[in-house]
Amino acid sequence: MQYRHPNVSDAQYEVIDERRQSVDMPAILAKVYNWMAVGVLITGLVSMLAASSPSVQQIVLGSRFVFFGLLVGEIGLVWYLSASIMKLEKSTALNLFFLYSALNGLTMSFIFMIYARSTIASAFIASALMFGGMAVYGHTTKKDLTSMGGFLISALWGLIAASLVNFLFRSSALDLILSYAGVFIFLGLTAYDSQKIKQIAYMHPELQERVAVLGALTLYLDFINLFLHLLRIMGGRRR
Repeated sequence: MQYRHPNVSDAQYEVIDERRQSVDMPAILAKVYNWMAVGVLITGLVSMLAASSPSVQQIVLGSRFVFFGLLVGEIGLVWYLSASIMKLEKSTALNLFFLYSALNGLTMSFIFMIYARSTIASAFIASALMFGGMAVYGHTTKKDLTSMGGFLISALWGLIAASLVNFLFRSSALDLILSYAGVFIFLGLTAYDSQKIKQIAYMHPELQERVAVLGALTLYLDFINLFLHLLRIMGGRRR
């Protein structure tokens, strides 16, 4: 039996059941994961290219103004894309997602200056396996993950607040605890977001392309954050 969202009435579900026949879910999910994979690939390539260029490193990491400016730009871009994606043309939304992936690659290039490439590769593979398992669970489970999603989002805000505090105190023990917490939070969010993508697609069959871009962005963020937290746990610093 399909779970029922507590905020969706029986009448609304009748409409959804009538319209869901027009939703090609396998095609939508294929686009979600293909576009997400392209975003991850863009981020990885830009990161490696930036890390191998001393001039780019000097511009991006040598200036706090530029680095934090890029971070603010990324946050603004994600906020705008998430808020406006249902109104944007699919091509515009997709290009903005790829632009964000490239900008994120620039700011993530520092990991190649800190961690050994073997550690980065190990963290990436581990992240891919864990992400894949939770995504499959989110797509296939009959359990309603709505309540879990609310808890995880609250936990995420707590993680952000604790990370800002630890930025000032720089406690290695707290940093490790926050890294493990981040792994569990983003694994849970991967399952929750995977289920939510299907529900949004069924409720808005006329916006399938935009839903696919939103899904790609959401799962991209889950994967990247999972990878970064695992990388911090695995360590392997060069210096």
